[in-house]
Formats: sequence, C-alpha cells, structure tokens
Amino acid sequence: MYIHKKGYGVIATVIVIVAVILSLLYIFCQDAIFVKIPITVALLIVVFWSFTFFRVPTNRHVVRKENAVVSSADGEIVAIEEVEETEYFHDKRIQVSIFMSAYNVHVNWFPIDGIVSYRKYHPGKKLFAINPKSSDLNERNTLVVRDEKGREVLFRQIAGVMARRIICNVNIGDKAVAGEEFGIIRFGSRVDFFLPVGSDIIVKIGDKVRGKTSVIAYMK
Repeated sequence: MYIHKKGYGVIATVIVIVAVILSLLYIFCQDAIFVKIPITVALLIVVFWSFTFFRVPTNRHVVRKENAVVSSADGEIVAIEEVEETEYFHDKRIQVSIFMSAYNVHVNWFPIDGIVSYRKYHPGKKLFAINPKSSDLNERNTLVVRDEKGREVLFRQIAGVMARRIICNVNIGDKAVAGEEFGIIRFGSRVDFFLPVGSDIIVKIGDKVRGKTSVIAYMK
C-alpha cells in the first residue's frame, strides 16, 4: 500500500491544522485533562483517516476473464436497472452503480481493455452520491472505452456531497487496460456503469465489490 500523490497536499494541510490546534490546546488548557484527551484522540483519528482515504492497495491482481467487466471502484452496489442512457449512447443500457463511502479506497481503475473513445467533464451540484439523481445532476466525468470487438462500456465518476474534485488522467485515444488506474474522486463519491443490454450481471444490490478484483458483469 502507498499514499496517492493527489493526497499529499490534503494530508499535509490536515497535519498542520491538527498540530496548531493541539499546540494551542496544550498551551491554554494545561490542566483540563478531560478536555485535552478526547480532543487529541479525535484529531489523531482525523489524521489517520486522511492517510487511509488516499491509500492505494498494491496487493491486488486484476481479474483477467474473457468478456468480463471489472469493478472500477471499491464500494457497495446500490442500483441495477435498465435505463435510457442520454449522454452518449441514446439507447437502452443496463446501469450498475457503486457507492463509495468515505472509508473506501477512492482510486478508480479501468473496467475493460480497449481505447478511450469518449471523455466529457460536467460541472454540477453536490447531492449525496447515493441519490439516483446524482448521476445526472452532480459534478461528474464520463468515459467510454471501446474494446477490440467494438463493444463499448460507459462509466461515470460522480462527485458526492463531500467531494471537491474529480481527477481523470486519460484522454480520448488513450489505451485502456483493465485494472490500471485512470483517476480518483476525493471525499465520497459514486461510479455508474452503462453496459450493453443482454450483459450477464453477476452482482446484486447490497453486494460489496473491490476495484480490480470483482467482476460485475460479462458482456455478450
């Protein structure tokens, strides 16, 4: 495991703020031990959480199975439904949504091999990412990857109420390799997949999935 470089600034800021608060606390509240101890513990938990939020696991091996769509994120399956996809395909697709809590790894990985055929960033609102409307109204970034058989998978990074920045490190024409990192969403978020109708969805609502290692579907 290592810490993602996009977290360096946030972690440094948290450490400085906590250090200042603790310094003031121990200067002006020297005798208030029942105040200092819980505050100190709480602040140290915040520092620990800032490290764990930006952690990147290194002990995972991507699942390599024919026609498999691998999860792009850690989290919980919160939606599986056939919908009209209106941004790119303009037809029926199966939507599978993964909600990432503040405790999940927030790095995002490619779900299939192929070429990035579409990318578009949308500014938006800060609804709770678990809200179905967040897929269309929140700040989001849409990517489409086309595989060697011409099949396309759309997946969308969606910022949540706490999220402050969606980071996507790829552009149209770039090569996509399943399990390789393409971005990160900071502070609570969601990833939506839009798969071809007829795909074999092997997860169900409530399932916990892990990026790179959990297969969510097999395309026909």
